[in-house]
Amino acid sequence: MSTASLVWGMLFGAIGAGFFIYGRRQQMFVPLICGIALMVYPWFVTNAALLVLIGVALMAIPYFARF
Repeated sequence: MSTASLVWGMLFGAIGAGFFIYGRRQQMFVPLICGIALMVYPWFVTNAALLVLIGVALMAIPYFARF
């Protein structure tokens, strides 16, 4: 595991925790699920470029899918 993947994993995990807390408090399903996904997926993805692409996509989902 490279240093880049560790740093990106920590960053997206922290953002995911924020999404999770926001989704739980506002009782919104999409940010809650995206927050969980942002916290979990860095464990399974080791490529730094793929890690960033997936993270940005997961962060954009709550903006476009509001229900």
